[in-house]
Amino acid sequence: MPTLQWVGKDKVVNHHLDVPFRVLNKVSSFRAPEGTPANSTDNRIIHGDNLEALKSLLPEFEGKVKCIYIDPPYNTGNEGWVYNDAVNDPKIKRWLGQVVGKEGDDLSRHDKWLCMMYPRLKLLHRLLHPEGVLFVSIDDDEAHTLRLVLDEIFGRHARLATFVWRTDGNFDNQAKIKNCHEYIYMYSKSPDAFPYPSVVDPATPADSKLFRPVIRNTVVKNGTKNPPSEITLPIGFPADFEAGTIARRTDKWPHFLKTAKVAGGTLTNEVTIKSGWSSLDMLQAFISNNFKPLLDRKQQETVFRLMPSGAIESVKTRKPSHVITVLTGQGSTQAASADLAEHGITFSYPKPRSLVRYLISMIDDEECIVLDSFAGSGTTAHAVLDLNFQEGERRRFILIEMESYASSLTSERVKAAIRGETDTSDRPALGGASTTTRSASPYSCLTKTSTRPLVLKPSAPMWPTAKVFRLTIKPRRRTRTARTFWG
Repeated sequence: MPTLQWVGKDKVVNHHLDVPFRVLNKVSSFRAPEGTPANSTDNRIIHGDNLEALKSLLPEFEGKVKCIYIDPPYNTGNEGWVYNDAVNDPKIKRWLGQVVGKEGDDLSRHDKWLCMMYPRLKLLHRLLHPEGVLFVSIDDDEAHTLRLVLDEIFGRHARLATFVWRTDGNFDNQAKIKNCHEYIYMYSKSPDAFPYPSVVDPATPADSKLFRPVIRNTVVKNGTKNPPSEITLPIGFPADFEAGTIARRTDKWPHFLKTAKVAGGTLTNEVTIKSGWSSLDMLQAFISNNFKPLLDRKQQETVFRLMPSGAIESVKTRKPSHVITVLTGQGSTQAASADLAEHGITFSYPKPRSLVRYLISMIDDEECIVLDSFAGSGTTAHAVLDLNFQEGERRRFILIEMESYASSLTSERVKAAIRGETDTSDRPALGGASTTTRSASPYSCLTKTSTRPLVLKPSAPMWPTAKVFRLTIKPRRRTRTARTFWG
């Protein structure tokens, strides 16, 4: 498989192994008002370098995170955003100098971006559940390099989909060709085990057949790929009519080698019929299983019925699943920014909550952990709480944000969503609780001389509260392993 090479790669390929564990210290707590809806409570917001935070989550969460969504810097070179969309942030430059060395000064912004992303993706891979899913938002600036890196870390076979999100809103009208899309890569450690998502694309019309509770299709299908063959319908085979007969015939499909008689909604005599069949194996299994429902590959209950016309139909109890790779009608970053601004929060280009909520809803686990290590304004947490509220479920979130606004913006938005003040006009209060963390010196433990092992030590969850913690370095005796302790 082709792999991507860049300046500094050799310095970061195994750097995640050298990252020390950190101590998580409580800073503050938040308790939601009484009467708010029930929601997940053991949620966390970590303020600190996401590389160190991800490493510190390993003792407790390695292989346990079912859903990861990240919206990393797109590396456009734009340094005017609140969430700095470039790799010239002073903290990143310092990290590059310590890890990559003098070469860091000579790297292009693409080299720097890849050096920043690679060890973080390695740790995300370790945190991901064997049947979990990773979503990564990106645009044209790094889509090609990111895909190669993800293929290298997860395996090319692990790529489930590349979504194209049509970004509603303003376009650059001066551009010769208007760019109105971004990408979302979807990877899984076990793509074959990923089930059909129990969701329907939100742009699907309300009167679509996808919303019908039952799927009915004839299994009579003749052609070169379905040569005629005989099958015997035994006594008791279910019919779709109460009583009647189907005369012996050979002039239309299926052929009946003798007259079939139905009474009480079932066949009263054994009949051999002949035709080409689209689901012959499943039909025979249904007969062998004494006409009990079977599960198809989408896990839909399936039975077969003899019709008055003589046709055999499969009847499936629909489990709606219709996910397509072009995402439309999911809002825009401009609209999401305006929505936050109405409530006193200034943040450029946040992802729409509806988009993230839709992605998370593809994961068939109502109590899964959802991780976002580039938390920004906290959209992922808000989407989890909103989805839980709508579905009566208990997903939990873990957010990581290194910028100074993690407590003043990210955490405050989550608190406001819980008590129903921000961006929740359709849901006055979502309920639940969260944990907020803060790092005093996020990069101080990256020096080559640092030998102090560090351990993640979160406090026990309180409901319904949000807690603030601080990531710091504390001297500890050297140990060969790091464990997670609950205070």
